Amino acid sequence: MFVGAIEKVDQFTRPIHFIFRYYTGSDIVPGTATLFFVNEEGFAITCRHVARQILYANSIYENYLKFRGELRKFEKDPGFETQRTNLENKYKISAANPIRVLFNFIQCVSAYKAMTIHLHPTQDLAIIQFKEFESVQYQGYAQFLKDSRFAKQGRYLCRLGYPFPEFTNYQYNKVSGDIEWTKEGRSKTPSFPIDGIITRHIGEGSEITGIEMSTPGLRGQSGGPLFDPNGTIYGMQSATRHLHLGFDQVNREVVSDGQRRRVSNYPFLNVGQCVHVDVIKQFLREKKIKFYEQD
Repeated sequence: MFVGAIEKVDQFTRPIHFIFRYYTGSDIVPGTATLFFVNEEGFAITCRHVARQILYANSIYENYLKFRGELRKFEKDPGFETQRTNLENKYKISAANPIRVLFNFIQCVSAYKAMTIHLHPTQDLAIIQFKEFESVQYQGYAQFLKDSRFAKQGRYLCRLGYPFPEFTNYQYNKVSGDIEWTKEGRSKTPSFPIDGIITRHIGEGSEITGIEMSTPGLRGQSGGPLFDPNGTIYGMQSATRHLHLGFDQVNREVVSDGQRRRVSNYPFLNVGQCVHVDVIKQFLREKKIKFYEQD
């Protein structure tokens, strides 16, 4: 059903690789996201929450370096732990937040010298513009649905992205005390498609802003295209919604492996949330960025 469409869309859909280092951990945590190109001039779209990680990567590390520099003044202070707690609060350093974020665009453009990011003011959508590059490393570009009335409930669609970070070309540099990319190891992550039907439209006021899919979007597929069997783009994967089904089982007795046990279960239905094609096209028009449509 989607073999030809995936081959077509895969030519202009690309992964973004991330590596994270957290405050209380020593491990490097890999992550992925997705973008896809809308024209031949180096313009691509992804999710706003993905673009924000790119935008604030340097400031996150600068904040940590300021924290570490100020903390160093209290190394011999009897109240070191108290001072550290105070500084953690001051600089908002915690175990849940990364202190270092590095990103890498895979096979997008070669040797770009600048990049501009436009964040949508209300929707989970962003435009990335690569500037002053030598050549593009993608083929083709998105063909957006011209008439969104075809985005009907029950329409069978597919999403493509990079949910499983299998790249290994990174390391911790003991000399610099920082994480870094390397030339060794696996540098690629395979794409992964997932199909489903349109279940509902998501609206804000009188405006339809999103498309809900019967299957969840996977982590790393954020920013990936939503398309039909012809490869026509209907939207962009953004998030996963967790709908409580109400079939709760509380302290119920069951037999498992020959043993009576009491279990509780609170089931949810995980569905995909995509940015609607009309929202994407309107944002591109506002920024005067060329894009293409398909009947």
